[in-house]
Amino acid sequence: MTDLASQTQKTGLRAWLMTDTPTSRRQARLAAIYHGWLTFRGNPLAMVGLGILLFLVFVAAFAPVLAPHDPLAQDLAGRLQPLGSPGHILGTDSLGRDILSRLIYGSRITLYIVTLVALIAPIAGLLVGTVAGYIGGFIDTVLMRITDIFLAFPRLVLALAFVAALGAGIDNAILAISLTAWPPYARIARAETLTIRGSDYISAVRLQGAGPFRIITRHIWPLCISSLIVRVTLDMAGVILAAAGLGFLGLGAQPPSPEWGAMISEGRKFILDFWWVAAMPGLAIFTVSLAFNLLGDGLRDVLDPKSGSS
Repeated sequence: MTDLASQTQKTGLRAWLMTDTPTSRRQARLAAIYHGWLTFRGNPLAMVGLGILLFLVFVAAFAPVLAPHDPLAQDLAGRLQPLGSPGHILGTDSLGRDILSRLIYGSRITLYIVTLVALIAPIAGLLVGTVAGYIGGFIDTVLMRITDIFLAFPRLVLALAFVAALGAGIDNAILAISLTAWPPYARIARAETLTIRGSDYISAVRLQGAGPFRIITRHIWPLCISSLIVRVTLDMAGVILAAAGLGFLGLGAQPPSPEWGAMISEGRKFILDFWWVAAMPGLAIFTVSLAFNLLGDGLRDVLDPKSGSS
């Protein structure tokens, strides 16, 4: 009886979410989320990407439990042990540190970088783009020319310039990557704003007495969010590669921090004879970057109104 009641309740909830005639704003919002989840779930590659990223979060959260060794502990007698060595599944590096443990703790650094850049760059781009698109005129020209200047330089080269000015370190690397990542978001937000600002919906809000600040923050920003979420997800692979590039050049996280780019930099000295020292962190970067791309493709199908599969 309990199983039958539970099945009936699930069926009723599904019918409530799948209805074409919602009776409240809450039901309409939940139904839209559920339809989006069904679309996303129907993309196997997107689910693979989501699974990899959830596993990354799990590994980062429980790193002290999952790591078999201290990631900073050195054992010169056991340096450069191969894959499958007793006690060191992925071998050891040139200082005898366990590569698996360093990869596990390095996931925390990767998530730290990705999270902060995903918070800073889109918000800055959204602010610049919506202000430029809504106000227009001279302000639009100035803001977009500044955006063009940033876009004229390769991201990694510009990040290197900022880090060189700010100084090496993970926080400065995050700031440098954020400063180079915001222009595409500004372009997207401006394009969305130019489309929205002349609509009857915005005209009606303006006639009700809403000022520019309220229109931008309450009515334009929410309509730009879906496009920005898709772009953020697709950009995270580039962010990870930029952070790894800075770490590889010694301008990101500083030794002995187990940052994946810095691990590759150390392993390049032994790439011919002890390939796993550089290959394992390289494989980790590749896997996480691929996961973000797969997730971004799935979210584009759900959130992008211009996508043919949405």
